Amino acid sequence: MSIAGAGIPSGPTSTRVDRWVWVVRMTRTRAQAAAACRAGHVRINGDRAKPATMVKVGDEIRLRVDGLERIVDVAKIIEKRVGATVAAECLVDRTPPPVPREHVALIAQRDRGAGRPTKRERREIDHLRGRDEQSHS
Repeated sequence: MSIAGAGIPSGPTSTRVDRWVWVVRMTRTRAQAAAACRAGHVRINGDRAKPATMVKVGDEIRLRVDGLERIVDVAKIIEKRVGATVAAECLVDRTPPPVPREHVALIAQRDRGAGRPTKRERREIDHLRGRDEQSHS
């Protein structure tokens, strides 16, 4: 491929999402990237992505890692793992800053021997954690 006959080779126009997520160092291994895709933790433009889903410049990728969601836009397609500084040039990180620790709700502690939470208590816990109205698709 070349740019408008200029003889300058251009990079690939698309690549697999599991490979790109690994190449730009969002996961430590490509196997972890593929597993995240299979588990539904990777979304491209709002749609669940399989490991072989193709990603191109301009796509929005949402990746859930360690309980945090990273939101990045694809700025450049690369296929070989590179250094962190070069990898940072291939994406635009739009992840919102984490909530300060003072504002994070404390985890409710149950008295020892109190047993399992009731259905009402479980709903209250889910409501406090912000998981009360999720769609199950």
